[in-house]
Amino acid sequence: QVQLVESGGGLVQAGGSLRLSCAASGRSFSNYIVAWFRRAPGQEREFVAFIDWSSKVTEYLESVKGRFTISRDNARNTIYLQMNSLKPEDTAVYYCAAGLMINNLRLASEWDYWGQGTQVTVSS
Repeated sequence: QVQLVESGGGLVQAGGSLRLSCAASGRSFSNYIVAWFRRAPGQEREFVAFIDWSSKVTEYLESVKGRFTISRDNARNTIYLQMNSLKPEDTAVYYCAAGLMINNLRLASEWDYWGQGTQVTVSS
């Protein structure tokens, strides 16, 4: 069992930055792969970024490449999403997710554990 708690969301102007954190609890968390998803109002949950257990493999949604960076600190059981050059279209509730065996990283239903989400609002 893994529990995930996100923090770091807020209101920021376009062009600004935020760093989201996801604190994980549970045994052997370093074995899990993790990801960030987001859900904008009226839309489906959307894959944003993924990182494997070793931090050697990452993937990003095309529209956030070069602006967002996912990282993890296994010693602190924490995952981060550094978001720079934020745009109004990045406004959403951001969720972290964890799993052990994921076939399709970009499919929300594949992931085993979810946090409660943190709101990010980017004003123009």
